[in-house]
Amino acid sequence: MNITNGTSWYLRMIMVLGLATAACGNNIVVTNVALSMAPAGYTDVQFDLSWSNSWRATWTELSTATVVTNWDAAWVFVKFRANGDWVHATLAQTGHTAPAGVSIDPTSDGKGALIHRSTSGSGDVSYTNGAIKLRWNYAANGVVSANLVDVSVEAIEMVYVPSGSFYVGSGGSEAGSFYTYPTTTNPYLITNEAAITVGTAAGNLYYATAANQGDASGPIPALFPKGYTAFYCMKYEVTQGQIADFLNKLTVTQAAIYPNQNGNSRYTISGSYPNFVASAPDRACNWLTWGSMKAYAAWAGLRPMTELEFEKACRGVAASVPNECAWGTTNIVLALGTSGTDGSGTETATPGTANCNADRNNGGGFNGPVRAGIFATAISTRELAGASYWGAMEMSGNLFESLVTAGNSGGRNFAGSHGTGALSSLGVATNADWPTAGGLRGGCYSTLRGSAMGVSDRTLGAYSPTAPDDHQGFRAVRTAP
Repeated sequence: MNITNGTSWYLRMIMVLGLATAACGNNIVVTNVALSMAPAGYTDVQFDLSWSNSWRATWTELSTATVVTNWDAAWVFVKFRANGDWVHATLAQTGHTAPAGVSIDPTSDGKGALIHRSTSGSGDVSYTNGAIKLRWNYAANGVVSANLVDVSVEAIEMVYVPSGSFYVGSGGSEAGSFYTYPTTTNPYLITNEAAITVGTAAGNLYYATAANQGDASGPIPALFPKGYTAFYCMKYEVTQGQIADFLNKLTVTQAAIYPNQNGNSRYTISGSYPNFVASAPDRACNWLTWGSMKAYAAWAGLRPMTELEFEKACRGVAASVPNECAWGTTNIVLALGTSGTDGSGTETATPGTANCNADRNNGGGFNGPVRAGIFATAISTRELAGASYWGAMEMSGNLFESLVTAGNSGGRNFAGSHGTGALSSLGVATNADWPTAGGLRGGCYSTLRGSAMGVSDRTLGAYSPTAPDDHQGFRAVRTAP
């Protein structure tokens, strides 16, 4: 979001300052935050919202004869402060206002809303003149009529991954990939969210065990999100601008636990609380720990993604292609540099046919992450954009995707709870089911061409760095309302 002047407004003795703060996604912008009348105990937070290359489409996947509908969306949530610290606002279940052709889907816990097209179409979207209003139940947050309150509207671009069956494993040669026992070239079909038996009996899910690939044990419980149920996935890896904004809305104690890696491996966040800034705000953020990534997800009202959901988010409902990358083929064109000012948010990759940031030591051009969505244009194909089946970007290469693994008991105990928007006093996510370590999938900027970049590769499927890591990124998800 771009910095704008706040708007003061008086409602029944409530003074609210509407703020639009740092960018929360690639090209998404929130401006003109204001308030309007609502019933007692509520106020409507209105704002303008826009982002680029939006879509809603329906098609038939020929390889599986499946009819699917997919769209992108904005995950929008509100933070406020009445006594110095930022707090997550509780949204009402009803009373929201959307312009024609737009749906607003609030979540049952009131932590945010998903805003998206309600009819087919594609192209940039811009909802202006206060056309979008989210009803804030300020009474539920303990705000009273005499409080002076600041309000900030946050927005993150997402893609919708609809409910349905899909395959894990590609039938290729990826390390530790899932398959249907006993045939390693036979991908495993997930048809529901029931518990999955893991083992060496015909028809079971299985995978080869090796260091960092998991224990090949189970079952994978029914509560573990498997990707069959619809969910929303962040369109981009979390960016350096998003992390700077996040740090600025913590307390000084919470923000102090995050180390400053400015200048290392293209990390550009600098400054001190509460004035952190990223000089390349649209660049994917590295140097994160599993704990800090969980904290961001919890703060945003989202949750970590599982490795089964990762394969659904990449492959979609299409039949598996052996050794495929997230864009559905094995064709890789490495990025060698940029055209335009690197870090500006408008730079493009060179050559123009590049679709991946990888293989740094053997021909790749970047010693760190690149701008989120750098390979996509309004007219690029899925392969040229480096896009997943549903339109998520850089799920192969750039930075490793940090995920909840099915390869150990700690990961398998994950039940898919969402963040509450709050952290402990030390800045830690408090969800009891969230594991203390994760796994890595999808490869990164230094991954050898075509190796761990494969959708089904589990070389590090049950490995999680214990310290901040320059190769590790993250994107969060939200189970569909």
